[in-house]
Amino acid sequence: MRPDGAPRRSMNATPLRRRVGLPGAVLLGLGSMVGTGVFVGLGLAAAEVGSGAELTLAIVLAGGLALCNALSSAQLAAAHPVAGGTYAYGRAYLTPWLGAAAGAWFLAAKGASASAAALAAAAYGLSFVAPDAGGRGLEAALGLGLVGMLAAVVLQGIRRSVAVNAGIVGLTVLSLLAFCVAVVRIGPTWHQKEAWVPPDPTPAAGLAAAVALVFVAYTGYGRIATLAEEVEDPRRTIPRAVGWTLGVTILLYGAVAAAASHAVGFDAFAAVGRAGGPTLLTTLMMAGDPFEPHGLRVAARLLLILGAGVAMVGVLMNLLLGLSRVVLAMGRTGDLPRKLARVDAAGTTPGPAVVAVAIGVGLLVLFGSVPLAWTLSAAAVLAYYAVTNAAALRLPRRDRRFPRAVSWLGLLGCTGLAFTLPVWSWATALAVGSVGVAWHRFAGAGRGRS
Repeated sequence: MRPDGAPRRSMNATPLRRRVGLPGAVLLGLGSMVGTGVFVGLGLAAAEVGSGAELTLAIVLAGGLALCNALSSAQLAAAHPVAGGTYAYGRAYLTPWLGAAAGAWFLAAKGASASAAALAAAAYGLSFVAPDAGGRGLEAALGLGLVGMLAAVVLQGIRRSVAVNAGIVGLTVLSLLAFCVAVVRIGPTWHQKEAWVPPDPTPAAGLAAAVALVFVAYTGYGRIATLAEEVEDPRRTIPRAVGWTLGVTILLYGAVAAAASHAVGFDAFAAVGRAGGPTLLTTLMMAGDPFEPHGLRVAARLLLILGAGVAMVGVLMNLLLGLSRVVLAMGRTGDLPRKLARVDAAGTTPGPAVVAVAIGVGLLVLFGSVPLAWTLSAAAVLAYYAVTNAAALRLPRRDRRFPRAVSWLGLLGCTGLAFTLPVWSWATALAVGSVGVAWHRFAGAGRGRS
C-alpha cells in the first residue's frame, strides 16, 4: 500500500470505472441473496431442526451473525475500496498469505454456490417446461448452457449486468410475495391437517448447523464489497447498501419459511430438505393435488416455479460477477496468472477473469450436486468471513465505523459454526486454504510482487 492508504497497482492493473450507485448496489446484493438460499438453503436448514419455530430462530441467529460480518465488510470496503473483497483486506491489514487463503476460500465457496445455482436453475426450468423430463445429464447440460449465457452478459459490462439483475430481482420478489399471499388467503390446504404434537427439542448442534446453512445464503451482501472498485462514493454507498440488502432479505426469508411450513406442514418441508432436491418447489408439488380448482393457488404455483428458476439465474450471474472480481484482484498481485488482471479499454470488464471463472464453474456443474456444493460452501464461507472480521479488527481508528465488539462477535461466530458442519466439509475447506497459501508462497513468489 502507498503511504496514503491507497493500494499500489501493477502495470497491468487498469482500474475499473465507478458506475454503480446505491440502487444498483442494493439490487446486486438482493440478486445474490434472494435465490438459492430461499429456494434450496431453507429446506436444507429445516432438515437440521424439528419445528418451524426453530427454523425461524436459525434464520434470526444467522441474520445476527451476518450483520456482524456485514458491518465488518462494509467498513473495510469503505476504507479500502478496491476489487477483491476479503482477499484484498487480508493482504492489506493482516498478511499476504492470509489474503491468499481467503481468496482460495472465496473461489471455492462461491464457485460451489454458483454450480448449485446452475443445477437448481436447470431443475426448476425443466419442471416448468417439461415436468416429466430430468435426469442428472440433462440438468448438467442445461446448467452449462446457463453458465455460458450469463458469462456473455457479464462480459457486456457492469451496467448491463445491473440492468438484467434488476429485472431478475423484481420477478423473484414478486413470485415469493405471491406465494405468501396465496398461503394467507387459502390457508394450509396443501396438506392434510393433523393434530399438532410438540416436537422434541433440537440438539444444540442441529440448531447451530441450521444457522450455518442459512448463513451461506445471507453472505450475498459480500458481492457489494467485491465490486467496491465499481461503486460510486463507496464510503457512503457500501454501508447503506449492505444494511438495506440484509434487512430486506431477513424479512423475506422469515416470511417464506413461515408460509412454506404453514402450507405443506413442517415435516414435509424438512423431509424434502433431507432428500436434497430444490426444496421449496418440490415440497409444494408433492403435497396433495397441486392443481385442485382454485385459481389463486394455480397462479401462485406457476409464478413460484418461474420465479424460482429466474432467481437461480440471478444468483448465478451475481456470483460470476463477484468471482471474476476476486480473480482480477488475485491476478494483479501475482497470486493468479497476471493475464487474468487484464481489463478492457473502457475499464468496465475483466474479460479473461470472467472467462476463467465460467470455465471453473462449468466444471463444478459437471461433477457436483446441490447438497454437496451447499455444505462445502458453508464451511469455506465461514472461514472466509473469519478473515474478514480479523482484518476489521486491524482497521485504524480513523477508518473504524463500528465498535470492535461487532468484529469479535463475527469472528467467534464464524469459527464456532464452521465446526458444527460435517468433518469432511471443514477439512476440505482447510485443505483449500492450504492450497491457496502454498500457491502464494511458491508459484506467486516466483512471479514477483506488485
